[in-house]
Amino acid sequence: MKTFIHAIFVMAILLHVSLRAVSQGVLKGTVKNEKGEPLENVSITIPGQKGGTFTNTSGTYQLSLAAGTYKIAFTSIGYTSSSIPVKMEHADITTDIILKTASVDLSEVIVAVGSRSSQRTSTSSLLPVDNINASELQTTGQLSFDKALQLRVPSFNTVNTPVNDASSLLDPYEIRNMGPSRTLILVNGKRKNPSALVYIQTSPGRGETGADLAAIPTDAIKRVEILRDGASAQYGSDAIAGVMNIILKDKFEYTNFKIASGITHKGDGFSLSTSLNSGANIGSKGFINYTINFQRENKTNRPGTVDAEQDNKDLSDGTDASLANVKAFLARFPDAKNINGTPTNTAAKFLVNTGFPLTENTSFYANAAYIYKKVQSYANYRTPYWKQDYGLLHTAGTEYLGYGPTFQGDLNDYNATVGFKTEKGGWTHDISLTTGGNKQLYTVDNTVNHSLAANSPISFKPGGFSFNQLVGNIDITKAVGDKLSIGFGSEFRSETFQIIAGDTASYSGEGANSFPGISQPNALKANRFNMGGYLDVSYDLSHALLFNGTVREEYYSDFGSAFVWKISGRAKLVDDMLTLRSSISTGFRAPSLHQINLQIAQQSFVPGQGIQTKGIVNNHSPQAHLLGVPALKPEKSVNFTAGLGFKPSRNFSLTVDYYNIDVKDRIILSSNITHTASGTTALDTVLTNNGIVGVSFFTNGIRTKTQGIDVVATYKNILIGTSGKLTINLAGNYTISNKLDGAITDPKLISQAGQSTFDYIQEALLLTSRPKYKAILGGDLDINKWSFSLNNTLYGPATFRNDGLDENLKLVFKTKVLTDINIGYQFGNRVSASIAVNNILNITPEYQLKALNSDGQAVLNDPTQLKGNINAITFNGRYSMVTYDASHFSQLGTTFLATLNFRL
Repeated sequence: MKTFIHAIFVMAILLHVSLRAVSQGVLKGTVKNEKGEPLENVSITIPGQKGGTFTNTSGTYQLSLAAGTYKIAFTSIGYTSSSIPVKMEHADITTDIILKTASVDLSEVIVAVGSRSSQRTSTSSLLPVDNINASELQTTGQLSFDKALQLRVPSFNTVNTPVNDASSLLDPYEIRNMGPSRTLILVNGKRKNPSALVYIQTSPGRGETGADLAAIPTDAIKRVEILRDGASAQYGSDAIAGVMNIILKDKFEYTNFKIASGITHKGDGFSLSTSLNSGANIGSKGFINYTINFQRENKTNRPGTVDAEQDNKDLSDGTDASLANVKAFLARFPDAKNINGTPTNTAAKFLVNTGFPLTENTSFYANAAYIYKKVQSYANYRTPYWKQDYGLLHTAGTEYLGYGPTFQGDLNDYNATVGFKTEKGGWTHDISLTTGGNKQLYTVDNTVNHSLAANSPISFKPGGFSFNQLVGNIDITKAVGDKLSIGFGSEFRSETFQIIAGDTASYSGEGANSFPGISQPNALKANRFNMGGYLDVSYDLSHALLFNGTVREEYYSDFGSAFVWKISGRAKLVDDMLTLRSSISTGFRAPSLHQINLQIAQQSFVPGQGIQTKGIVNNHSPQAHLLGVPALKPEKSVNFTAGLGFKPSRNFSLTVDYYNIDVKDRIILSSNITHTASGTTALDTVLTNNGIVGVSFFTNGIRTKTQGIDVVATYKNILIGTSGKLTINLAGNYTISNKLDGAITDPKLISQAGQSTFDYIQEALLLTSRPKYKAILGGDLDINKWSFSLNNTLYGPATFRNDGLDENLKLVFKTKVLTDINIGYQFGNRVSASIAVNNILNITPEYQLKALNSDGQAVLNDPTQLKGNINAITFNGRYSMVTYDASHFSQLGTTFLATLNFRL
């Protein structure tokens, strides 16, 4: 019996093995490129299942599969992925695959910005839209998103500020010379929160705030759409200059781990970054994609040589005896121990993007990002002939050499969106809720409060700022036939801005030296809400002619309503090779809660007086009321654009677009209002009676007109040898004019005293401190496993009229060209490497003083006066490469970045 049972058991096993062998088949074949060359290390997988295989050196593969139906995915870096259905039925199947070279042409990709009623490709849109893919950002050799954009978009400018403080947490940026607050930032089409920080130093972007672009990890970005046209009617406030829509990576293809490290040619600024992008596909249409990024950048230092005579006058006793002490110290430390460069920066960034269908018609989507950033910058070094430390900052019995205050900022930034999208019966409903916030807390170390003398602490918590928003959107679109599309929707937004008080020692008396804290009376929490609705209609009169119209009504709880509209049109000519387009629109920008409520004290260098404390008061304060400062109201704008697109072939395209932006009631942070020389005006009386030494405030003070031209040209697929392909890109922006229109609106008390809220210093800072023109000429070459990218960026002149500079002079940064190169190599399918050298020729900013008239020329001809002016704008030579409040472009010279990519 046992023998029989054993025989049955053996037969069952043999039968099982036999049946399994019969039901098992082999999928095999060869994978080649478009030239017929076999591809090695192509990944062959079944999405959602474990296992898979790779092609060998001959490009062939074999994959054993049980009977059934499969979707087989073929992927390889540098090639467009391919998927095929396969049905296994007890036999081997041979399937050969051809993978096409991955295209970087995004001209036929549907863009989300431009119209709320119908989405179109950038070549058929009514408005100029830049489409920048991830690889273009990554080959710049920059670790942060904002600095990568600087080298890819001519009308986009950002630069490290010479004097950092809180600005070291995020650099000001702008498009078309319009300031950071006039470009609306979207993430997957939803409004990203602005920063809590207002730029109050004398740098570009003064008086404004913008979103923290560096908070978005570059490795999480699929592409970036930049609408270069006013879009307040479509998106509401902040879209006067345009809209930037950051599209996140979605469908999961493979896990990518990247490690990058860099350094400057001076041996400082060492950086290290690691990034992981991964995810999973959920069913056939769902996905989750996430990115984790950690990075560290050490400080750089580019100090100048300090002038002893002027330092003695500004910071010491001004006597012959004190001059000897100053010279003795500077003989040992020619830069006065100043640290002047980019700060130490440590950041951790997390981002996730997901979406999946809930029903046949409805899908769920969500994304969330969080960044923590810690930045340390350095204030001007307090030399022993300038400030004393009361024995608090040096060991007793040792030589006192002064002290260097440090500024540390802790930033938390987050944004998240959840939404549902339903498509049924030709209607599309998109309902979403977005939240976001930015909080900054500051620490000042290695300094003292001189008002407290020996009782002062040496570490202070001066407070900080916080901003949060909650946004709800309902967007509905409908294609009414082949020619008519409509879109309408509404948005609700609640905003909260908070000024956080510092510890008592940080603001008592003169406050912490270098960065006084926020006093308890200046701390506040403000909130507002707004509601808006829009209607957008697109109509194709014919294949060639398209018109679009949008109207929008907004209501704000703190100042009332705004109504704006937009009309645009497009015509295709010459067999669709030539496109003409134009638009005209009205726009608005609501004053930010920051501008309405900010009230603080700040310290800055005043030529001839050293570091002075000045104040900013808000418009509903008693001080503002005494000065006759009115409440803020929205900016109003009129935008006009006209352009053409020419695409005679698949490989060549050219666009030229003219823009004219007229901004009325533009909000500015005023110049410092102080006592007059005579001291006898009504303004002097008000200042004296209220203990005000110097004060600034926000006001709708000016009207500006900005005109310019954008040019973008691309010629791709140029054959180099038998296997190389070259793409040449040329992009440029030229500012025809950026100027005041009409008189400055000053409060009566201030104008009667002969002062102005917008002096010549502020005018230059706002209107001419960005390059007059900027152009980027680049080439990208792929040849076998090598890739080469060469970019030349032309920075036109930038003009300042600095604080302390003779009013008969102006400062002009000279036109410069920076050359960057990136070389990459593909080690098989899983590993690639690149090295980027930015500013390979080590070009640094260079400026010169120019006379505005004969009096100015006399100053330039007098060596003593010329030296005095140079000292005034460089803080006596501390800032030699750039001035105290002016910078042209990267001030670091040549930088290197090596990157390793691992496909897991």
